[in-house]
Amino acid sequence: MQDQIVLALDQGTTSSRAMLFDRNGNIVSIAQKEFQQIYPQPGWVEHDPQEIWSTQAGVAAEAVTRAGLNASSIAAVGITNQRETTIVWDRETGRPVYNAIVWQDRRTAGMCDELKARGLEPMVRAKTGLPIDAYFSATKIRWILDNVDGARDKAKQGRLAFGTVDSWLVWNFTRRGMHITDITNASRTMLFDIHARRWDDDLLDAFDIPRSMLPEVRASSEVYGTTHGSVLAAEVPLASIAGDQHAALFGQMCTESGMVKNTYGTGCFLVMNTGEKPIESRNNLVTTIAWQIGDRVDYALEGSIFIAGAVVQWLRDGLGLIRHASEVETLARGVPHCDGVYLVPAFAGLGAPHWNARARGTLFGVTRGTTSGHIARAALESIAYQSLDVLRAMEADSGMPVAQLRVDGGACANDLLMQFQADVLGVDVVRPRVAETTALGAAYLAGLAVGYWKDVGELKAQWQLDRRFSPSMPAPDVDASLAGWRRAVNAAKAWADA
Repeated sequence: MQDQIVLALDQGTTSSRAMLFDRNGNIVSIAQKEFQQIYPQPGWVEHDPQEIWSTQAGVAAEAVTRAGLNASSIAAVGITNQRETTIVWDRETGRPVYNAIVWQDRRTAGMCDELKARGLEPMVRAKTGLPIDAYFSATKIRWILDNVDGARDKAKQGRLAFGTVDSWLVWNFTRRGMHITDITNASRTMLFDIHARRWDDDLLDAFDIPRSMLPEVRASSEVYGTTHGSVLAAEVPLASIAGDQHAALFGQMCTESGMVKNTYGTGCFLVMNTGEKPIESRNNLVTTIAWQIGDRVDYALEGSIFIAGAVVQWLRDGLGLIRHASEVETLARGVPHCDGVYLVPAFAGLGAPHWNARARGTLFGVTRGTTSGHIARAALESIAYQSLDVLRAMEADSGMPVAQLRVDGGACANDLLMQFQADVLGVDVVRPRVAETTALGAAYLAGLAVGYWKDVGELKAQWQLDRRFSPSMPAPDVDASLAGWRRAVNAAKAWADA
């Protein structure tokens, strides 16, 4: 196993990627392919499951070939995936009965309102740690059963299989040999009791979903089986599955209670490891399972921010202030501060901890002296402010102060944003040398399962710092900045509710 590598499959919302990692956690090879986004109606988002599979299999082979290796060089395969996206397929033919309904899809919002009106939300939240929302998988399954001809009859006959994207990939990599998921993906379906750690009959009855459709739930790090020889030209151990944010938390080595990571992508996903006991949120966060290794299950608190890097895309595409996203830092550095300008980027409502669906993007404090630099700076600062709001909610829920924030995702390359995040948070923000923490987490979990790495201690020693950002803004300036942000958010809510 000394000369082998680990293959991580990172199946995302817009592309499928494959990465090879060596024993030191370094990237050996990478391949990526985008696939089609399907928008049948406003608010609907779909993917072609066959295209998900073909692109993921294709980049896996490409990454191995690029490295000048073959499948016999792979010690293990790990899978990490876009969560909640729902696929239902026929067990006999192996064909999907409908397109994948993506996590972003809002077609079942009305169904969720009906379920809430029936008084089901307290039960759902108590068992799953989740609010009733179209974001999660259960109502998407129900929609397929109710709207695809013959689907419900086939489901009652045991002919249909449900899976999140990880299940679909394993089904295909094993040539229909395995129908499984891991505990992290199961915990995002609204059908899984995170305390008893099993599919729940009360939830299945509430959503009217047959138990026969569900995959077997396994740990996040264990050898499930092997790939079919015809797929990777060898039988390679399939040894980890984890939803993308869970994998990123592990890749950042946030393995101790109280450790937090923030992924700065199109949105932000903040996740805090809370240890072996789930913490029920009183501040509109989600309680979820971080991972399972062996018999140990770690839990987490999670908060989602809808608009983070997307606000930079808006500056580029909506306002034309920049031509490339990479130019935003230079534009923002052209002014010493935002000069009282605040942007609340509630383009799709406000996420955690506010959860105000009616809120819309608002710009405050504009004067004749306001320039594009001030707006760019306010846009970047809004990402840090929103993250701070979630982090303070996490501290309140957990009783654990954030001692350090580990960061990843595309926008963490923006030094101005990272420094401002440290300033308003008041603790160090640390950026790792390997920023591909989602794929790295999947690789680590797979490597542990086959003994490629000895234990978590060995992995912790591999974590390398790229740069540390320490707070440097004077306390009075921080207080004034935060007071202005709170005013802006309250004003945005008031405008939405008027």
